[in-house]
Amino acid sequence: MKLYYAPNACSLAPHIVLRELDLPFELIRVDNRTKTTVAGDDFLAINPKGYVAALQLENGEVLTEGPAILQYLANLRPEANLAPLIDTFERVRLQEWLNFVSTEIHGGLGWLFNAGFPEEVKALIKAKLFKRLAMLSETLERQEYLMGDFSVVDAYLFTVLRWAPLFAIDLGQWPALVRFQARIDQRPAVKAALAGESVSV
Repeated sequence: MKLYYAPNACSLAPHIVLRELDLPFELIRVDNRTKTTVAGDDFLAINPKGYVAALQLENGEVLTEGPAILQYLANLRPEANLAPLIDTFERVRLQEWLNFVSTEIHGGLGWLFNAGFPEEVKALIKAKLFKRLAMLSETLERQEYLMGDFSVVDAYLFTVLRWAPLFAIDLGQWPALVRFQARIDQRPAVKAALAGESVSV
């Protein structure tokens, strides 16, 4: 498999999961501005959507969208318990969390990357986002991970919460989120993925 990634992007989540599962893969860096790979290949020919993550499978198929990639990878090694089994209610709960992180946290923080937004618009986005972060914090006060045990959704949440400092958002307002980030940061697969991408926020 080939994982197309960019530093400090949401592609870090599948990168972490690939390492958690100890699956063989090739890491290919993409320049998000030029839409080319480090080898000079046209990334749009690989993923016409133009953004990472993209996972190219052995048969040539390309899978995009983080929640889909994360579940696909977890299904390859179900014994690792990074996602509940398909056709269980707990799997639906995982999908619920993946959708929440994707739309409310990833989406909320993602809007803040738009330099064209006036500050009053960004303030409105942050106000909504902070309500969602408070809800996450309440959950993580009760348990260490969103599903009780570490799963693919925790890798995803960890990844997007790393963007908070870019927008002067102090996660210290929600101590449970700070503890969550520190807990995930200590996982060997996470350390290896960050080192592999040579990123820091």
